[in-house]
Amino acid sequence: MSTFIPSMVNPSTDEMVKRTHSRYTLVVLASKRARQLLAGEPCHVENPANKFVTNAMEEIYEGKISYSMNGEATDE
Repeated sequence: MSTFIPSMVNPSTDEMVKRTHSRYTLVVLASKRARQLLAGEPCHVENPANKFVTNAMEEIYEGKISYSMNGEATDE
C-alpha cells in the first residue's frame, strides 16, 4: 500500500488544478488557507508538515477544503 507524500512534484500541478477552477484559483485558495493555518486554525491532514502552504495544498488535494468564487476558503 503506497502512502501519499506531498512534495514539489507529488501531486502534479495538473492534478491540483482539477480540484479547482483554474491555477489562479488554486494559488489564491492555497494562500488564503495557509494564512488561516498560520493564524491558528486547525489543520485537517493526518500527518501535518512543517510548512503551512504544504498543509494547505494537501487539504485541497484531499478535498477537505471547499470554496466559493466570491468568498473566503471554508472547511468542509
